[in-house]
Amino acid sequence: MLQFVSLLKGNLTASIHALDSDLATSKELSFSLAHKVGRLIYNQMPTGVEVCASMNHGGPFPASTNIRTTSVGSEAITRFRRPICYQNMPAELLPTLLKD
Repeated sequence: MLQFVSLLKGNLTASIHALDSDLATSKELSFSLAHKVGRLIYNQMPTGVEVCASMNHGGPFPASTNIRTTSVGSEAITRFRRPICYQNMPAELLPTLLKD
């Protein structure tokens, strides 16, 4: 998986599906993925959107939180450059500054 992640370009989301017994392995994977995605999700599915030219909508809140870009589509990737959002991540997989 780590070799695969090293080949990835930027993506909107990535999901790690694992058991509690996999946390040690998931930790290294999550640190690697955090540099490739805008949202890192643990044991949940992302929304069904794709970064492509044919997918486009935007507008005022709540359709988009940034009026300068669309909420999905090829321009949406600019909304996820940084910071990263950790969704449903176990504390063991969070960066030190985000742990309780």
